[in-house]
Amino acid sequence: MNLVQLLATCFRSILRNRMRSLLTSLGVIIGVGSVIIMVALGEGSQRAIEARITAMGTNLLQVMPRRNMSRSGQQVMMRMNAFTKKDIQKLRDESTYAAAISGLVQTSANITGGEGNAQVTVQGVEPDYVIARNWNVNAGVFFDEDDLLLRNRVAVLGRTTAKNLFVDADSALSQQVRIGTVYFTVIGLLENKGAGFNGNDQDDIVMVPLDTAMTRLNNSRNINQIIMSVVGKGYMDAAQKEAELILRESRNIPDGAASDFDIMNQADMIDMASATSKTLTTLLAAIAGVSLLVGGIGIMNIMLVSVTERTREIGIRMAVGGRKRDILFQFLTESVILSLMGGLLGIGMAFLACRILSVTGIPTAINPLIVTISVMFAAAVGVIFGYYPALKAARLYPIDALRYE
Repeated sequence: MNLVQLLATCFRSILRNRMRSLLTSLGVIIGVGSVIIMVALGEGSQRAIEARITAMGTNLLQVMPRRNMSRSGQQVMMRMNAFTKKDIQKLRDESTYAAAISGLVQTSANITGGEGNAQVTVQGVEPDYVIARNWNVNAGVFFDEDDLLLRNRVAVLGRTTAKNLFVDADSALSQQVRIGTVYFTVIGLLENKGAGFNGNDQDDIVMVPLDTAMTRLNNSRNINQIIMSVVGKGYMDAAQKEAELILRESRNIPDGAASDFDIMNQADMIDMASATSKTLTTLLAAIAGVSLLVGGIGIMNIMLVSVTERTREIGIRMAVGGRKRDILFQFLTESVILSLMGGLLGIGMAFLACRILSVTGIPTAINPLIVTISVMFAAAVGVIFGYYPALKAARLYPIDALRYE
């Protein structure tokens, strides 16, 4: 029996019982589809997380003071070792890897505009902040060093804040807003950034000069955070170590003592998020892969039933010269075809499901390698679970098979 005859015989046998063949392949359909969908969801969420972290800025280091606990009588006090402008200036003067450095003070305040008011995050920053965060001003201008030194009351609004305060965001330019009890003039509008790493709206924000925020809003010389962008991704680790040495010297921390600040590396954040996502994706794919094994068992059961039903047919084939090898290949090929049909239908189901999920806003990313592996695994399931029924058919004695009722 040549290959064409073999395939024709197998397809005739499968199509003779279409519904049973479909139900037999159902386990493989669900298994392959589930694996592809789970991996697509995992990779989609991983890319979304990486995009959100990257949206925070390019090659970013975030330096934050460490909180220390101290006891005063019966009370436990929480003290934060805040930064000063001296720390920032020393870092700016001595760092060889910094592309942009800015101090940051942050508070939440009630802000009132021409047509509304809102509770908004107010950030006091330096002009280099938007460079470090890779954040553009697409209307108006950002404040400069003169605004910083003169402590001018100027503000740059995020798009969400501008809409909340003035309905038409573009009309906010040159308008007055009141932050707490202090009036500021809007000189610029930031481009849309969307949701951040923590899911918060990054566009619901107001930026003012750092010195203005410290003196007019916070009444404090303490700086909550230092934002630093690095000249290249390959220098992140070196820049982090250098920044730590510079700040330890600026803050007079002796050798051997622990630093009173922490440096968060953006690359480490991406790696950590990716590792977590990959672990969850692998776990979900493994759980979904169990249904492939269940589908394989279903194929084996139906093939055993098929061997029993076609015992006389097998006997006739052997009687007219059919070899054991031909019988073995016929039933094994039927099993593989059933499994591959299930795999292809599962791929179609996965693509349709991912398309629907993407339309509803859930990120998915189908990996062609996973699709290929799923098809190969489906074929392997057909071989593994179809071999025993095929071998059982091939080992039948012609006389016994012809006598079978």
